[in-house]
Amino acid sequence: MHLIFGAPGRYIQGPGVISQIGACIAQCGRSAVVVSDSFVIELVREPVSRSCKEAGVAVAFLTFDGEVTANGIEKLKASFGSGMADVVIGAGGGKGIDAGKALADARGSALITLPTVASNDAPTSKNYVVYDDHHQLVHVGHLPASPRYVLVDTALIAKAPRQFLAMGIADALTKTFEAEQCLKAGGVNMFGARPSLAGVALARECYRLIRADSEAALAVAGSGQPNPAFERVVEAALLMSGLGFESGGLSIAHAMTRGLSRVPGPREAVHGWQVAYGLLVQLVLERRDEAFLTDFLAFYDRVGLPKSLAALGAPNPSDETLRQIAEPTLAAAHARNFERQLTTDEMIAAMKALGARTGTA
Repeated sequence: MHLIFGAPGRYIQGPGVISQIGACIAQCGRSAVVVSDSFVIELVREPVSRSCKEAGVAVAFLTFDGEVTANGIEKLKASFGSGMADVVIGAGGGKGIDAGKALADARGSALITLPTVASNDAPTSKNYVVYDDHHQLVHVGHLPASPRYVLVDTALIAKAPRQFLAMGIADALTKTFEAEQCLKAGGVNMFGARPSLAGVALARECYRLIRADSEAALAVAGSGQPNPAFERVVEAALLMSGLGFESGGLSIAHAMTRGLSRVPGPREAVHGWQVAYGLLVQLVLERRDEAFLTDFLAFYDRVGLPKSLAALGAPNPSDETLRQIAEPTLAAAHARNFERQLTTDEMIAAMKALGARTGTA
């Protein structure tokens, strides 16, 4: 099987880089539309408008306060109507960026992403996730190309509350373990090809930085003053994590989002919290030793990540609830990217073992 490594056309990170967005749009076309929720639209309207005026490109703003569902996407397209835009800018967190991706996909426009939080690695990815009205994951869309530009203004991101960065740390933390399992299993990455060694290497470096710098980065989150640790963690959580999962591959931790989205409580949890729990289940399935798990759980405690189904809103889950999580998890394509074929009973046993360890059995 051949390999594919994918990446954005250009990734630009640092304080104040939002001022470059007009020049970036001009490399792709003469008109753009910014898609995000009403809060983010007002947050970025002035600097984006000013930069576009300086670059001589037209920009419009399209507010999307809905959910990224099939109906929500249709309403977004209807709101845009017959408007023309060479470039779609997905701004904000995962929802705003995914909405921008969905519109860019529908209109065949170039995509620029402008994250205002570092809560996940959506900005560098070609994928977008579509849910149903009950927040169950039903579809993952794939753009024909990666974003042309990713503009990561760390002064803007550093204003966001600490919790958003913790979510991004949780999402990034999974990637080395998932990419390594995908490589070990001879699985496929998000391009339907064999895992790229470069993608796996980036996932490993992502993990090293997350472990080394997360606590120092979280200490300044919300201050608007990024320090060097913050810059490194943002690069890990957005760039390395995104390239690591797309070109390296995913495994059980992300497969579990399919099962967790079927159960009240975990269904409503943010993506970062779902995969943080999913990673712990994966590590139990990998039969990691006692010292490793003790150290790993201590890191979760220090940065405030959920360790149990109770923390996701499902205390004292029944065997039937665990089965409702296990079966869709193993039906997900990512579950095949594991060193051995798993059974439903093994998944249930791993969740019970984790519950016993964290005192939530």
